[in-house]
Amino acid sequence: MSKQTSQGTALITGASSGNGAVYAEDIKMKDSKSLLLDYLASVRDPERAASLFAEDGVFELPFLRSLGIEPRYAGRDEIAGLVRQLLTLYPNFAFAPDDIRILIETPEKTFAEYVAHARAAATGRTVHHLFTGYLVAEAGEIKLLRETFNPLAMAQAQLPNGAADIGPPGDEVHSF
Repeated sequence: MSKQTSQGTALITGASSGNGAVYAEDIKMKDSKSLLLDYLASVRDPERAASLFAEDGVFELPFLRSLGIEPRYAGRDEIAGLVRQLLTLYPNFAFAPDDIRILIETPEKTFAEYVAHARAAATGRTVHHLFTGYLVAEAGEIKLLRETFNPLAMAQAQLPNGAADIGPPGDEVHSF
């Protein structure tokens, strides 16, 4: 909770400091690049990774739709569930710092490429996923993370017969 002091400075109450209050200018909020790097470093801990998102934060993986998988996850609980499912599919999934390239960064938005080298639990195949990620930060939290990757590589890694197990398309084919 915040309120104005007689000096006009925002005072945030309920925070922990010597007198129970912290001045807004003393709080350094994380920028978009820091949030993305923290998320990538936390991917093995679903609750920690989800805690970086705003309460109403959204994680989108638009190309999952092409595999018949829900592409949008809203709120920390859904995001933690998504990361848990990822770790079920790829128990050793992680991003190495040397495999992360920040391409565009502002305090509120970051765009990057990052690679995960993971073994699929279902088949034992190793997949080398190149992701692109667009992160929007608001008030020191992730408001939106939109990632893209090649879903064909996911199918090849996860399904016994690779993409052949996906089945024929219907009248419409969605890539997003």
